[in-house]
Amino acid sequence: MKTYLVVVEGKPQGPFSIEELKQLNIRPGTFVKSPDMDDYKEAHELAELRDLLGFKKELVQPQYYATLDVRLLAWVIDYLLVWAIYASLSLVLIYFFIDDRKLRIIIPFASIVLVPVFRSMYVTVMEASAQQASLGKRLLGLKVCAVSGERLSFSKSVLRNLCKWLSALTFGIGYLMGFLDRKQQCLHDKLAGTLVVKDRLL
Repeated sequence: MKTYLVVVEGKPQGPFSIEELKQLNIRPGTFVKSPDMDDYKEAHELAELRDLLGFKKELVQPQYYATLDVRLLAWVIDYLLVWAIYASLSLVLIYFFIDDRKLRIIIPFASIVLVPVFRSMYVTVMEASAQQASLGKRLLGLKVCAVSGERLSFSKSVLRNLCKWLSALTFGIGYLMGFLDRKQQCLHDKLAGTLVVKDRLL
């Protein structure tokens, strides 16, 4: 039977079964955590608790916005990750499968175009996933969400990452807009209606 830890008066208590949670009269905003969860979430955010305890999912406005320096560091981590994968696959192809000398030269130089494209595709998928973040963002405790706090749909994630090219094509001005914005939104965030937020603090 699945059990949950519950934050009561700022301290974790439990574990409690579902029946015990009903007796505790927990509220939608009560922080809970099951053994398979990485961090605490509000009870209304968990579908199984909403169904069993009669909660409705409430939209939670994000409170902690990621600064651009941390976002840049996440970008560097993701770029290096994709570049390392590309470089490893290129070495395997060059040394074991490709004999043509010209093609051996082209493959490394193609990384200038292919790595940014692959990184954009990777980030698009990950930001629409349950993690709501690429590896770089996850390592730094960041995630991407809609301005309402909801997880991005795949189409919104695609829009956001396509709009990043606009931010870049404005000679970086689209990114620098984040310094002047209270919510740290860059041009692509404003166009797509997204935010980059930090993990909730307890």
